[in-house]
Amino acid sequence: MAFTLRKKEILIDILVRLPAKSLVRFVCTCKSWSDLIGSSSFVSIHVNRNVTKHAHVYLLCLHHPNFERQNDNDDPYDIEELQWSLFSNETFQQFSKLSHPLESTEQYRIYGASNGLVCISDEILNFDSPIHIWNPSVRKFRTPPMSTNINMKFSHVALQFGFHPGVNDYKAVRIMRTNKGALAVEVYSLRTDSWRMIEAIPPWLKCTRKHHKGTFFNGVAYNIVEKGPIFSIMSFNSGSEEFEEFIAPDAICRSWGLCIDVYKEQICLLFLYYDSGVEGMEKIDLWVLQAKLWKQLCPFYYPMGYCYGIIGINIDNQLLMGRRDWDKGVADLYLCNYESKQVLETGIKLGLMSYGEIEFLFSISYIESLLLLN
Repeated sequence: MAFTLRKKEILIDILVRLPAKSLVRFVCTCKSWSDLIGSSSFVSIHVNRNVTKHAHVYLLCLHHPNFERQNDNDDPYDIEELQWSLFSNETFQQFSKLSHPLESTEQYRIYGASNGLVCISDEILNFDSPIHIWNPSVRKFRTPPMSTNINMKFSHVALQFGFHPGVNDYKAVRIMRTNKGALAVEVYSLRTDSWRMIEAIPPWLKCTRKHHKGTFFNGVAYNIVEKGPIFSIMSFNSGSEEFEEFIAPDAICRSWGLCIDVYKEQICLLFLYYDSGVEGMEKIDLWVLQAKLWKQLCPFYYPMGYCYGIIGINIDNQLLMGRRDWDKGVADLYLCNYESKQVLETGIKLGLMSYGEIEFLFSISYIESLLLLN
């Protein structure tokens, strides 16, 4: 009996190191392997190992495929539609293309990724936009039901998604606003497959004028909000359903060039300056949220004229930046090591798009998992 258990432990130790794509194939090997790989305990071991060891990590990017290819027409930059793909986190070679799980040909957008799951919906969100929680590694997805809480149309919708370790559940947070200032907040739970309307919304949030980019970390949705000349960070805990506000540093005076992400397990604000005070250089200031206060870190300097756009921070705490070419509608993806100041060109051509005043470049870290396999 002990020998049989030992063999099973050895088998698990071997299988848990493999990528999800291989494990999906092994499910068809025999019933015992199928039961093992599909079990909740094995899925949990596999995802925890990948997360803690940063194994099977990729860059998930919205990019231009075959950018150098020119079509037979008068426009040399008339190229294929943008493509979502996974790229190697080390070599930056394309690993796989991602097609819509429902095989739709409509362009979609990713609103968050966590432990191998991504949340996708329409490029421009409406209150009734369909949402899909999708694991492209195992080609499984779940479509949340349409909310029954909504009885009015909203002109602005923000969507965020991630894992809440405190309640061991995956959550989607949807914040909706009308042009007249009406506000609604909903939370979707993957475990219960249901939406919940948040009734207690603080007055300071209802008077907010604009929402900008957000991020999701440890079950909390963070959004940059603008109230006249003042910027602040709104946090919403999707488990306790509590709101909190953190006034941004005084130096932040505009939404353009402002980004929020996670740096070394702390919420971080990045702000781009053209006038750095150093001749021939531009800079990015960084602040991290510690004990509910902002602490400024050393700025990141780079040569003037590179036209970088801040995208975010990857799993290795490197700055993700796009060197933009407005004429071609493309941005070259760079990884910038904040501590060593080294800048690495990936060769990935990101799509450069604008929605009104909002510029959109997309690249995040993606970790494989077996979630949703069964």
